Amino acid sequence: MTRYLMLSLFTILFLFSNAQQERKYIRQGNREYKKAAIDSAHVDSTKFVNAESDYRKALDKDPNNWAGIYNLANSLYRQRKLEDATKQYMAASGMENKDKKEVAMAFHNLGNTYLESNKLDEAIEAYKSSLRNNPSDLETKYNLAWAQDKLKKQQEQQQKDDQDQDKQDKDKDKKDKKEDQSQNQKNDEQKQDKNKQEQSQQQKQDQQQQKQQQPNQISKEDAMRLLEALQNDEKSVQEKVQKQKVQSKKRSSEKDW
Repeated sequence: MTRYLMLSLFTILFLFSNAQQERKYIRQGNREYKKAAIDSAHVDSTKFVNAESDYRKALDKDPNNWAGIYNLANSLYRQRKLEDATKQYMAASGMENKDKKEVAMAFHNLGNTYLESNKLDEAIEAYKSSLRNNPSDLETKYNLAWAQDKLKKQQEQQQKDDQDQDKQDKDKDKKDKKEDQSQNQKNDEQKQDKNKQEQSQQQKQDQQQQKQQQPNQISKEDAMRLLEALQNDEKSVQEKVQKQKVQSKKRSSEKDW
């Protein structure tokens, strides 16, 4: 019995010591965080790194310490480690048996992280979850309205871009079709010109071939002259024959005494 009491007392002392160290690290982290965030125009990222280190040491002592998880997420967010910050905010917002206002804070900052990553749908849902836990938070209401408006503008812009792209595609199709028609017409004209050239060349070849096949062929004028000459020759021959006949008759009519 005595040994059991002694063991229980040792366990209590151990847990108490861990809790003290855990709170110590959280306080150290909070101091570093506040120092880094005093002047937003001159943020000391080194102190945010120190704060992150202290919060992680606190979580090594107690992984379920909500303040350690939430503050670690804040330090990661300020260092622009948005993916890591998102995981920690989700862990903080998902813890059971927590005060609703604390859960609302985690969801609010989760929405901010999504907003920084331009994940508007996720940001809107996170802000809505925050308002379900704390409906009177005006800052969350403002952020929700701003995210919804930004999403609407993005959707309208996307729709306009899609319409512009469709118009560009249609214009391009018309241009391509017109160019194709022009090219086809040009090809047809070139084909017709080529056919004409081939026909002309074929006609020349046919004419040359005809000349080669009829080398003795004379022109119409030459043929007329030749015919006229032949007629004149025939007339001259007939005149000579007729003259000879006349002379022969004279000789035969004379007596040979």
